[in-house]
Amino acid sequence: MKLIKLINPENVSEEEASKYPVREAARAIVVDSEGNFALLHVVNNNHYKIPGGGIENGEDRENALKRECLEEIGCEIEVTGEVGMIIEYRKIFNLKQISYCYSAKLKGEKGQPNLMPDEIESGFTVEWLPKNDAIKAFSESEATTEEGRLYMVPRDAAFLENI
Repeated sequence: MKLIKLINPENVSEEEASKYPVREAARAIVVDSEGNFALLHVVNNNHYKIPGGGIENGEDRENALKRECLEEIGCEIEVTGEVGMIIEYRKIFNLKQISYCYSAKLKGEKGQPNLMPDEIESGFTVEWLPKNDAIKAFSESEATTEEGRLYMVPRDAAFLENI
């Protein structure tokens, strides 16, 4: 999978990053039949993100992605292609995160998410927006957390721009 971007706002050296544990995640640009993109509005932290999350032990990327989309946006998906990957050196967490992004289409009807307690606390809501509105939502995000501002928003905006 092609590398889209390295996010390293804290200027971590390659040597330091090589000592970090690695977290892998699968993310998706999910489109419905009307061409709208699924976004998660993290209301309490004032930013958007695309669906996806960590790959659990024993899972492959596609199964992790399908599980995450079912949990976060309440929808089954069909993976249609690769978008690319982004590597983040997160010094604030001493972590190297690799996110693999795929394009996907909605399979069946839109459902209700089954959010984790921390996602509910963050105010996750699902929004379906046309591509230009989705890009605008990211560009206007003013994340109130360092993680959102330094990593999540730039990462997911880059994925959207590469679809």
